[in-house]
Amino acid sequence: MLPVLGEGLTAAVLFTVFLGVLFLGTRCLPGRWAEGAPLADGGRERYRLNGILLFALCVVAVLGIAVVRPAALAYPVRHWQALFVVANVFSLIVAVWLLADGRQSRGPGARPAAVDYFLGVRLNPKLAGVDLKMFAYRPSLIGLFLFNVSCAAAQGLEQGSLSERMILYQVMFFVYIANFFQFEEGMLFTWDVMSERFGWMLVWGDLVLVPFFYSLPGHVLIDVREPLGTGQALLSTGVFLLGFWVFRGANSQKHRFRQKGATHIWGRPARALEGRLLVSGFWGIGRKLNYTGEFLVYAAWTSLCGTSSPLPYLVPLWLAVLFVHRARRDDRRCRAKYGELWDRYCRRVRYCLVPFVY
Repeated sequence: MLPVLGEGLTAAVLFTVFLGVLFLGTRCLPGRWAEGAPLADGGRERYRLNGILLFALCVVAVLGIAVVRPAALAYPVRHWQALFVVANVFSLIVAVWLLADGRQSRGPGARPAAVDYFLGVRLNPKLAGVDLKMFAYRPSLIGLFLFNVSCAAAQGLEQGSLSERMILYQVMFFVYIANFFQFEEGMLFTWDVMSERFGWMLVWGDLVLVPFFYSLPGHVLIDVREPLGTGQALLSTGVFLLGFWVFRGANSQKHRFRQKGATHIWGRPARALEGRLLVSGFWGIGRKLNYTGEFLVYAAWTSLCGTSSPLPYLVPLWLAVLFVHRARRDDRRCRAKYGELWDRYCRRVRYCLVPFVY
């Protein structure tokens, strides 16, 4: 019993320190300011975009630990159960605080407390001037990065070197996460940040689902010893590059159109229905190709696991279900927002996720 309690206490301390350091970094590190999407009252939230600097400092810290005490990097993957319990308990407690704080500021609401607890009450809750919803992406993705690094460290310590599969997996994931922070401003115009209230659903998704579940392929790769053939390497890399191009390209095109309106896409002036719905570039081919691109990215590095276990394939399977659900949800919301204009857009851009199929 005492060793279990000790492991849990250590995990709780490390988890708290991890969140605290990222919070202080978000609060204090320099970064340019950007305005979010217009709110219902016409105002805009302002955000300090220092995520790329925070991530870079975390990478430097990881490199330093790798030189001084490499075994420490294997801690997350070797003690993931204790960290998993701590992250879940923390999410439950934070959601209770968010519920109490939101209901106090809003007063009694029409929705049941259970619904407010799950979905949240306030749109932009803050602590010490930091927008908590935007902040939550940082421990989410940096935590995922640390779990993946931990998988590589565990393999290196156990087998004496990293497999080609693990190296390629780490490179792909690093590019994906680093690019997220480089393009952090784009997050300000996603549905989650603009419209979702901050409750247990988003807290748990950021602190538990993303770092613990999305790192499953890395956990499995620790014990995969089958050599990586040239064909498999080229196929996985090709699917990753295609997915990354579509994912990042589609999001970038929409962001530039929202910010500038009169922009160029693929060398031509951007075209839009009534100046509101973009029909150039990827958005003239499919209504949600950004989801398709991200799915391909995850499928690419998951394929490196081969047939050693079905577990890592739960991640792309989950994303396929999630993205279809999100695409249909987005369609309902856009139809309610744009009305007949959305019907015209759907007639012009017939396919949603897979051109000529769906």
